[in-house]
Amino acid sequence: MRIRWVLGAVVVITCASLVMVLTVITVINSQHRAESDMIDHVSCEAMLGPTRPGQQRSGVQQASNLNEEQLRTASLIISIGRERGLPPRAWQIAIQAGMTESKLRNVPYGDRDSLGIFQMRPSMGWGSPEEVLDPQYQVNKFFDVMEGVPGWESRRPGEVAQAVERSAFPERYHDWEAMAVHLVEELGEVDDAAGCGEIEGATVPPNGAADAAIQFALRERGKPYVWGAEGPDAYDCSGLLLRAYESAGVTLPRVSRDQYRAGSMLPVEQAAPGDLVFWAHDTSDPNTIHHVAMYIGDGKIVEAQQSGVPVHTRDVSFDEAGMMAEAVRPGV
Repeated sequence: MRIRWVLGAVVVITCASLVMVLTVITVINSQHRAESDMIDHVSCEAMLGPTRPGQQRSGVQQASNLNEEQLRTASLIISIGRERGLPPRAWQIAIQAGMTESKLRNVPYGDRDSLGIFQMRPSMGWGSPEEVLDPQYQVNKFFDVMEGVPGWESRRPGEVAQAVERSAFPERYHDWEAMAVHLVEELGEVDDAAGCGEIEGATVPPNGAADAAIQFALRERGKPYVWGAEGPDAYDCSGLLLRAYESAGVTLPRVSRDQYRAGSMLPVEQAAPGDLVFWAHDTSDPNTIHHVAMYIGDGKIVEAQQSGVPVHTRDVSFDEAGMMAEAVRPGV
């Protein structure tokens, strides 16, 4: 009888302890959620979400491959960012930088004298070797420098990471956008960290310059394709769109690969008139983009396609071979 009484008491105490732990966890999560609700969230503009919109699952998959150390580093970044009153965008930027530089590991080695999560170099004024291997110091130092980047709140996260790190390979930071958004949402208890709603692209603002750009491009039909030409007598693919949007007051980069990064992205299936669509030799690598055209609605595009073919309109299918999964909305 005494044994039964003792066992019963142990069960009661264990259950009570479990309830207390779960209550504490619930309170902590509620506090984090409440704190997140008080933070000003960004609007969905110019690449504030996964690099490949509509493919959030890629970020979930990438995050599932992280080990305990990597998740601990991401949690530290989020915790320090929250303590400093920085918005989720800042946490995302730091996670993308850390993942690019060290795979979110506090490594005691690197290129030349680079060390730690963000591969900070003591010789470049980032701190002493001991400091740049201290996770707390590293994260705070990263945020200190990030806050000095002009317009960091509204720039693409990977661009800001590059502005802090000054890497010779700036495009690498964009590779982890989807995963960083997922980690901010899951570890940081933040709803819709990208600010783009449940369906990427659904809330991308309309393009006020689209009508004028379309009308310009349509007027140029019949003019010859000449590689490198920007008008007014001949065009190549990106030269046509450069001038079309210039006529509407929007400045685009010169080449198609750069035009791919010159506006808000959305799934190509959601393209609206005026949006740019792209073709690449390898659709997983934007650096292989070789052609751009303007979607004009009703399943048609206007383009300067190739030598011997004048500027023209044609039917288009969003599952054409080589078409990128994203359309770009310039001026948004």
